[in-house]
Amino acid sequence: MEKNAAETIKRAAVFLDRDGVLAREKSYVATIDQMEIFPYARECVDKIKAKGYLAIVVTNQSGVARGIIAEEDLVEMNRLLMEQTGVDAVYYCPHYEKGIIAKYARPCSCRKPQTGMIDAAVQKYGIDLTKSYMVGDRATDILLGQNAGVSTVLLESGYGTARLEEPVTPDYIMRDLRDFVRTLL
Repeated sequence: MEKNAAETIKRAAVFLDRDGVLAREKSYVATIDQMEIFPYARECVDKIKAKGYLAIVVTNQSGVARGIIAEEDLVEMNRLLMEQTGVDAVYYCPHYEKGIIAKYARPCSCRKPQTGMIDAAVQKYGIDLTKSYMVGDRATDILLGQNAGVSTVLLESGYGTARLEEPVTPDYIMRDLRDFVRTLL
């Protein structure tokens, strides 16, 4: 059976870290009340989608493995994030090798800078990585983007260049998500 042309067209995506990009960076956010979504996040996501991109969150959430937050509470935060920002999907990694919750205290392929979250999104949505971006505020976000073969954007609205965990060379450095959206083709 032959696929029709519409089925073979791949869409590009903007992969977004959560904290420091869509929400204020607060180290470990343990409750839904602590998650502070930037007031401009919804407008930026709407513009990303209007330009034809999928908006997909990829976020390390080792607080689950560390016993700081229950996975059920994180799922509720993700639901709220999707509702308030309009992102198409949220992928998260609850793992951390040195965690105290045995179920999550293990190595994995989804913890940034590994590409498991992006791989899952590509599988589900048929994403064209050659036209996609990874937008984040930490070195692991930039390394994830480089490992996945997408353009990388480091934002100063979270950790940014002042608090990088290791040296990285992003394709772009911008103040916040609004600056990125203004330059998005």
